[in-house]
Amino acid sequence: MAPNDNNNNEDRRTPWRRPRRPGAGNDDPIRQMQERLRRILPGGGTGRGIGGFLVPALAVLLIVILWSSIYTVPSDSVAVIQRFGKYTKDVPPGLHLKLPLGIDVATLVPVKRQLKQEFGFFTAGAHDPYQSPQPRDMQRETQMVTGDLNAALVEWVVQYRVSDPVKFLFEVREPSETLRYVSESVMREVVGDRTVDEVITIGRQEIETEALVKMQALSTKYAMGLSIDQVQLKNINPPKPVQESFNEVNQAQQEKEKLINEARRDYNKVIPLAEGEKDQRIREADGYRLKRINEAEGDAARFKALLVQYQLAPEVTRRRLYIETLESVLPGIKSKIVIDAQSTSVLPLLNLDSPEGKK
Repeated sequence: MAPNDNNNNEDRRTPWRRPRRPGAGNDDPIRQMQERLRRILPGGGTGRGIGGFLVPALAVLLIVILWSSIYTVPSDSVAVIQRFGKYTKDVPPGLHLKLPLGIDVATLVPVKRQLKQEFGFFTAGAHDPYQSPQPRDMQRETQMVTGDLNAALVEWVVQYRVSDPVKFLFEVREPSETLRYVSESVMREVVGDRTVDEVITIGRQEIETEALVKMQALSTKYAMGLSIDQVQLKNINPPKPVQESFNEVNQAQQEKEKLINEARRDYNKVIPLAEGEKDQRIREADGYRLKRINEAEGDAARFKALLVQYQLAPEVTRRRLYIETLESVLPGIKSKIVIDAQSTSVLPLLNLDSPEGKK
C-alpha cells in the first residue's frame, strides 16, 4: 500500500482528527508546511517522531531569544554590557537590545541614586542595596577609643554615589564592603585623635569634615569608582556601664554653662548701664570744670581791663562802674523811692498807707 494511503487510513483511524475536505490541503499554507515537515522528519506523518515537538520548541526558543535580547535601563542607572565576560560599553537609560542567550550580559548600576551605609544601626527598608548582606556586629562597629583613652559608642552614616560604574564593577571585588572597611578605619583614626568631650560635644563638625576628606582620598586611591557625598555622625554615647554617670556629668556641665550664661547676661545688662552713667557724670564734671575755668578767666580778664582803665582815669571809671551797677540792679526792683539826700523822712513825700504807696 502507498504511503499516502497509509496516512489517509491513519487519519481516518484517529478519532480526534477532523476529516479533511477535498482540496483543503492545497489551500491552507500552514497545513501544507506541516505536511512537508512530516514527510522530511523521521516518523513521517504519524506524529510519533520528534517532528511533532519541533514547532513548539522553535516557538519557545524564539520567545527565549526575544526575551533575553530586550532589556530596559531605569532613568537613574546605566547598563554595563559584557560580551563573553569582556566589557564592551555603557548603555544610557531606555529600552535597548543585546545579543541573546547570555552572549551579552547587562549589569545595571545606579549612578544617579544616592546610596548610604549605616554603621551601628540599621533602618529597615531604607538601606543600601549594595550594602553587605552578611549579618554584622553593629555593637563592635560603634566601639571606639578616643585620644584620652576613653571609650565611646559612635554611630554614623556615609552617603555616596557610583561615579564610575566600570571601576565599581571590575576594579575592586567588593566595592561596597571595601567602603565599609575604609569608613570604619577612617572613623576610628579620626576619633582616636580627639578627646571624648570633643567627640561627644564640640568636635562633631570637625570629625565629619576630616572623615569625608580621608574617605574620598582612599576611595580614589583604591579605584572603587565611588564619590563620597557626606559623612554624618548620629548618636555618640559612652559605654553603658558608665552612661548614667556620664549623663550626670553632662547635666552638671550644662547647669554650669547655664549659670555662667545667666551671669554674663546680667553682667552685660548692668555693667554697660553703669559705664554709661559713669561717662555721663565724667562729662558733666568736665563741662562744669570748663565752665568755671572759663568764667574765672573771663572775670580775671575783665578785671584787668577795668584796672587799666581805672589807672588811666580813676574818677571816670568809678562813675561808670557806679552807673553800670545801677543799670543792672534797678530793673529788678519793683518799687523805687527817690528822695533828697538831705531829707530825714519819706512821710511828707509818700503816704505808705495809700494804694499808690503800697505799689
